[in-house]
Amino acid sequence: MTRPLSSAVLLSGGLDSAVLLAEEAARDIVQPIYVSAGLAWEANERDVIAQLLASPPFAGRTAPLAILSVDMRDVYAATHWALKGQPPAYNTPDEDVYLPGRNIVLLSKAGVYSAAVGVKRIAIGTLAHNPFPDATPAFRVAMAGALSLGLDHTIEVDAPYADVEKAEVIRRGVALGVPLALTLSCMNPPGGARHCGLCSKCRERHDAFREAGVKDPTLYIDSRHVGV
Repeated sequence: MTRPLSSAVLLSGGLDSAVLLAEEAARDIVQPIYVSAGLAWEANERDVIAQLLASPPFAGRTAPLAILSVDMRDVYAATHWALKGQPPAYNTPDEDVYLPGRNIVLLSKAGVYSAAVGVKRIAIGTLAHNPFPDATPAFRVAMAGALSLGLDHTIEVDAPYADVEKAEVIRRGVALGVPLALTLSCMNPPGGARHCGLCSKCRERHDAFREAGVKDPTLYIDSRHVGV
């Protein structure tokens, strides 16, 4: 009889969720979950995820990817940057890329799926200093309580990186052998794991590699900001 999975990881294909999945998979077989919401970059994310999961240290260490969907195109305005693929500029603050209800949507769908397959813990790659209201410990406790009550199935929402900076995540990824060049952090990706080099997520990514003291393996199509 197959042993039930104990944990799921919300996987976007970005640095944080990829390294988190690698850490979780080093301890046990886990369930990666991807939730589509109708955003502009999702096809690229799914392509990257397929390559990641076929590579060490993931191959043979995770359950098949669960692809779920909650279409937010009827909630966000048609002109929203995340739908049009026109993200805020390179030097804009994190607050400018807030997607209202993002973690509510992700955790709600992942929670229902987890209850259906018997998973009791969902790990999410929230980092230290995340400024958004749905990234706080109080939110995670409340969300876990609501899911557990409404599904009659215990769900823990865990953020193992809540006190960790992105540079440290990169160092952990290197130690685990995660192919960081295959991860995708861009909000306007030109295709595959390539990055535009002009959005604030590209800035955050490049800055973190520099802080970590790790050579940035990312292909930035426009390197005017990241040419070093």
